[in-house]
Amino acid sequence: MPSILPKKFPTPVAKPMGPFFAAGLVVLYGVNSFGNLLMSTEEFKNDPRNPNLKNKH
Repeated sequence: MPSILPKKFPTPVAKPMGPFFAAGLVVLYGVNSFGNLLMSTEEFKNDPRNPNLKNKH
């Protein structure tokens, strides 16, 4: 089966991308923490869209 690329190049992909993956995890953790903080503020504590709101039915 002929390949699309004429020659395979031993290019490292995961190792140089490691810092970007780590930075992405740090950013996602920070966004999640900030979202949880905002959900517990007085303004959004009783919002019906808040997943932490307990249904009183």
